[in-house]
Amino acid sequence: MKDAFDRTKTPNTINSYYKKPGRDDACIAICDFFYANAVPFNAVNDIYFKKMVNVIGEFGKGLKPPSMHEIRVTILKKKVEFVQGTLAEYQQEWKRTGCTLMSDGWTDKKQRSITNFLVNSPRGTVFLKSIDTSDIQHNAQKLFELLDAIVADLGEENVVQVITDGALACVKAGELLMEKRKNLYWSPCAAHCINLMLEDFGNLPMHHDAVEKAKFVSTYIYKRSLVVNLMREHTNGRDLTRAGSTRFATNYFNLKSFHVLKAALRKMFTSEAWTKSRHAKEKRGKKGKRTNSSQFQEREK
Repeated sequence: MKDAFDRTKTPNTINSYYKKPGRDDACIAICDFFYANAVPFNAVNDIYFKKMVNVIGEFGKGLKPPSMHEIRVTILKKKVEFVQGTLAEYQQEWKRTGCTLMSDGWTDKKQRSITNFLVNSPRGTVFLKSIDTSDIQHNAQKLFELLDAIVADLGEENVVQVITDGALACVKAGELLMEKRKNLYWSPCAAHCINLMLEDFGNLPMHHDAVEKAKFVSTYIYKRSLVVNLMREHTNGRDLTRAGSTRFATNYFNLKSFHVLKAALRKMFTSEAWTKSRHAKEKRGKKGKRTNSSQFQEREK
């Protein structure tokens, strides 16, 4: 529910008009902080950024900023206590309705396998913890012991379901967990199952060929700014959905975007701007045009 007075919005008043020069100075100071510390520009869209600016404005002149010690220790402890208090409210809900323990694995920049554990209930989903599972991701017994320990922490009587991905080690761990904990059941992640199904579909020769052609054309386009701009002129600013390296569903989103934008892409590759560009004379440019055309013809037969 939104507050009756939305503090993230700045009222448009005569007073704000006369404060415009001061606002310019304030915005420059804020931008200097962003630029000097390489803060992503989209951080300005974050609700906490807007809240911070509004609260500073309401305080007025003379605000003493928090020290590094306050940020690292004093205020951080208060926030931890607040989060723990909020978690306690969820834990009461888990006792009343039961909950689902969910795990989500990913790989960080150091190629470590990290598993996030979350708990879901009718009240919502909360993050529980993150664990480095690099040494145990393929060991069913170790995964079982890890899941079993987390279930014990949550309270066996509160856990109705445990969800992991569908890897063989996770399947076996789930079976061991159900053998020990008779009041819960293990389920594979539906999204992961669908992803594996799409991976198998992608290995079919007909699908694999279409996916690889789409990848080639989209990669060719997005590595050349002139071609990207030319494409957007013909698609009214719309972009192709680009395929990811591991999420096989994105391959099919990529194919769908080619199908939706096929008329615009045809016009682009036959336009005067394309014909006169240096890319039209390149070997890869000719292949991109030829691949794009043959892809549509094959799909329409």
